[in-house]
Formats: sequence, C-alpha cells, structure tokens
Amino acid sequence: MNSLEIRNGINHLIDMDPVLRRIISQTQTCRIKRRKNYYPSLVKAIINQQLSVKAGESIYKKFSAHFGKSVKPENVAATPVEEIRKFGLSNAKAIYVKDLSEKIMSNQLSFKKISQKSNDEIIGELTKVKGIGVWTAHMFLIFTLGRLDVLPVGDLGIKNAIRRNYQLKELPDENKIAALCEKKKWKPYQSIASWYLWMSLEL
Repeated sequence: MNSLEIRNGINHLIDMDPVLRRIISQTQTCRIKRRKNYYPSLVKAIINQQLSVKAGESIYKKFSAHFGKSVKPENVAATPVEEIRKFGLSNAKAIYVKDLSEKIMSNQLSFKKISQKSNDEIIGELTKVKGIGVWTAHMFLIFTLGRLDVLPVGDLGIKNAIRRNYQLKELPDENKIAALCEKKKWKPYQSIASWYLWMSLEL
C-alpha cells in the first residue's frame, strides 16, 4: 500500500459517489498507512473502546510511560490486573489487555506472516482474545495493517456520518450500510470511503 494506491482509491470514489466527492473536496488527503507496531496498536485499540480520543490517549500515555515506549507483551503479562488498572483502565479492559499479552506469549496469537492473511482470517484470530470484537479488528486492519477495503459497519461514527451525508431519517443498520456501499461502488476502497466519512463529522 502506497500513496499511488491511496490516490487511485480517492479517484475511484470521486468518480463513483457524488457525496464522497464533495467530502473529499472539503478535507485533507486520506492518511491511512501501514504500521509495524502490532501489539501496542491492539493495546491502544482496547483502551480506546467506548472512550473519547482524548480520554483514550491520556490513559495510554500513562500506560506506556510505565511500560516504556515499546510496550512488550511479556511485561504486561507479568503485571497483576490491579496494577494495570492504576493507569486508568477499567477492570474489564485490564483483563482484556492482560489476556492479549498472555495469548501472544503462549503463541495462541501470532503476528508472523499476518500481512499474508486475509481480512477474515485476521478477524477470526483477533476475536479469540477477550475484549477484541469485530470493531477493534476492523480498526487494526485499517489503521495498523493499512488495508484499503474494510467497511466497519458497526462503527457509530460511520453510522452518524452516513445518516448526515446521505440525508437519512435514522441511523442505518449494517445491512443498509452494506447496501449503500454496493450502490455507490466503494469497493475495493471501503477503508478510504470510511476515512472520509469520519472526516466529514468534523466539517
């Protein structure tokens, strides 16, 4: 995935969907890119669940300040849940982060050759971890692996953006979002479409 692929995706969406064409013209260029920090990204995704960006960043800052910038699963796995909670995590999230760390240490979850796996295979692997659902797996696919064809149909921000921009009377369910994607021909650039829908909430 590179800037040319992003540009091709943007041009595709401009050609196919007048609503996205307007949003794209009003905001910055899509910034989806591939990252290598798989484990810290998943920890951050768990922490950020159902929190504002600011609150999530504040908690992760305390978390990483304790464990070091390169947060390692062996260190977190060896830390009691009560200690992890002191950084601002709920009891459930502390358990989730510890479960993630333990599954990596026991090789129940491996990042080896992850770039060669399909989206569905990766979702299947990640959702074996306590507290990682399909939404978190979608965020990992988009913002860590840089996958360009992911549609997080369960995301509230996406639902709000679609309701606002496509002038719907109520929040769309997953089936309506999938149908809209099909009608507007977002594939194979659903992640880029999603990114611009999120950005539209700030316009």
